[in-house]
Amino acid sequence: MNESSLHRVSELLRGVIEVLWSRPDGLSASEVFAQFPDTIKLTDHERGLAPSIHVPRYERTVRLAIMPLVKVGWLLKTNKGKWYLTEAGRAACRRFSKPADLYIEALRISEAEKHSASEVLLALELAEEKAWEQIVQYIQERNAVEIRRLVAVLIEAMQFNIQWVAPPEKKRGLIDMVATVDALGANPGRILIEVKHTGQPVTLEGLKSFQSILGTNDFGLLMSTGGFTTEARESLKLIGFQKVNAMDLGKFFDIWVRHYDKLSREAHQLLPLTAVYFLSPQV
Repeated sequence: MNESSLHRVSELLRGVIEVLWSRPDGLSASEVFAQFPDTIKLTDHERGLAPSIHVPRYERTVRLAIMPLVKVGWLLKTNKGKWYLTEAGRAACRRFSKPADLYIEALRISEAEKHSASEVLLALELAEEKAWEQIVQYIQERNAVEIRRLVAVLIEAMQFNIQWVAPPEKKRGLIDMVATVDALGANPGRILIEVKHTGQPVTLEGLKSFQSILGTNDFGLLMSTGGFTTEARESLKLIGFQKVNAMDLGKFFDIWVRHYDKLSREAHQLLPLTAVYFLSPQV
């Protein structure tokens, strides 16, 4: 990489870091690139589509360039397309104030991947992000009754027993279903389940409201398709909320896939999925 190219790649990386710096909860890759033009002035050539993968050239450059930062632990990317700047990454940014120095150090530590491996990783990364976006959109477009049914069939696949489900016309009240660990409900422990499908994240107040209805022998499952606020997520780590299990779409999907073979045919129809295999580069 010549000095000119190194300088430009470093500038583009600086744009990513600026976007993520004030977002400790991370952003999806699509959100990062939506904000990117506000931080870095792009040329017409960079805005043009890269061949074969049909994303802007600057996006392809960024995705390839941040791979060393991911490998050294300065930036974290999930398989659902969310990007985080780690504490180690923040420390590295403070240590190397010049973007080029930061990038060179990441390359040195990571012993940058061969180009062929990087291209395979890029294809996989884009496919995973697109797939997750489609899954999220599909679930978000379901109505409240359909979401409750998705949760119910998952609970049953996990070998719990649904004892009661709220009627379809239910619009108020916290409890959507009650589950037990045995078929007869003889075990005193119950699982009270609330499903939030409002498009908004659950706040700390919402979390407290749900927690307040749990009896001595009750455990709670709060499913929110809109996720949880940072304050609510942090509060879940406290002792007072140890009986509440919070589930966002990411957690729901991971558990769904884990139990996929145990799910009923109805469940497969409710959320139809197909596995696709990619070449896994040796990195």
